[in-house]
Amino acid sequence: MNTPLNRRSLLRISPYALASVALATCSQSLAQQGLQGKTVTADAPSGLPATPACEDIPTAPQTEGPFYTPDSPERRSLLDPDQPGTPIIITGQVLSPQCDPIGAALLDVWHTNAQGEYDNEGYTFRGHQFTDAEGRYWIETIVPGLYPGRTRHIHVKVQAPQQPVLTTQLYFPQEPTNQGDFLFNPQLLMALS
Repeated sequence: MNTPLNRRSLLRISPYALASVALATCSQSLAQQGLQGKTVTADAPSGLPATPACEDIPTAPQTEGPFYTPDSPERRSLLDPDQPGTPIIITGQVLSPQCDPIGAALLDVWHTNAQGEYDNEGYTFRGHQFTDAEGRYWIETIVPGLYPGRTRHIHVKVQAPQQPVLTTQLYFPQEPTNQGDFLFNPQLLMALS
């Protein structure tokens, strides 16, 4: 059984969870905020209520879409010096429903370049990693671009050892294109600072 997400937990798979270090909410799109060329980081959110015990709302699964490529390289940084974009760092922790850290959980991440194009021949903006003994992960990449019919999003697969895979997508708050995206789910919004 897959479980969705609250503002502080990023992804949850039964019986394991991927909890994001939540990011503070932004009020405008990234371009309107003048974040182009600046690093966007994951911080503890301000003004959010305390996270309930790990029995909160489960993470909504979403499609991997037509652009998933298996066997991505193992790496924490997806940055490419030949690819422009606004850097972003996403951190978090994979937890069980009892809030116990889950080490060696697999995270596979992929998204478009800044122009909204997927690399379907290589592994640009694609990679996987395993959580440390405390269930922590760290991903350095860029803010993905837009393409027709879709808002900004990052694809994620999470798999705790010997458990089913949860595939979902993460969305950026206050994006004008969120409401027009047929897959957009507000439960999967990240917050940015």
